[in-house]
Amino acid sequence: MEKTNPKIEAEWLEILKDEFGKPYFEELKTFLLDEKRLYWVYPPGNRIFAAFDHTPFSKVKVVILGQDPYHGDGQAHGLCFSVPDGIPVPPSLVNIYKELNTDLGIQIPQSGNLEKWAGQGVLLLNATLTVRANQAGSHQRRGWENFTDEVIRNLSAKQSGIVFLLWGSYAQAKESMIDTSKHFVLKAVHPSPLSAYRGFFGCRHFSKTNELLESIGKPPIEWSLV
Repeated sequence: MEKTNPKIEAEWLEILKDEFGKPYFEELKTFLLDEKRLYWVYPPGNRIFAAFDHTPFSKVKVVILGQDPYHGDGQAHGLCFSVPDGIPVPPSLVNIYKELNTDLGIQIPQSGNLEKWAGQGVLLLNATLTVRANQAGSHQRRGWENFTDEVIRNLSAKQSGIVFLLWGSYAQAKESMIDTSKHFVLKAVHPSPLSAYRGFFGCRHFSKTNELLESIGKPPIEWSLV
């Protein structure tokens, strides 16, 4: 990453500009430069901030929190749970699609690309925005969490009526940063095959999200990707 501010959507740049000069972010940039000299790092540099570029600050209606980018070749493209067209749909997203089908009768798509959601105001945010190839969690506790926690705090403080979908214990730990007096929080276990049968299936978060948005006069999300 370059020494100037990262290339990120203009509204987010204004909101987060102070973060880019903090010591932790300088250390993070140094770490990433070192990593890229030695390993493949995902997603590509121009996709690290894709979640922000697709969903400007003022447009955020829903936040889905993930943990890490996918660490397989070609999978990560900057949106949590999403993969580019042409890449096999990962197991957790398969389960998300199953719940969508059960909840809203939506046809299960062949593609795992969630950019259509992002364009409607669904911020698809990973807590850690980069990862070393084939090593899950390899860029955790290097500074990204400081940055993305600040994203959540800013959304909580400066917006209202956002629906936060917190799937799994890692995402649910972020609830303390959310002002639940003016935002909505829906919680379930993670959609991973290891846990989905313990309460993700049947959570109906997609229809509930739209009911909450419509209750405050916001347009619902068109969840269909087909």
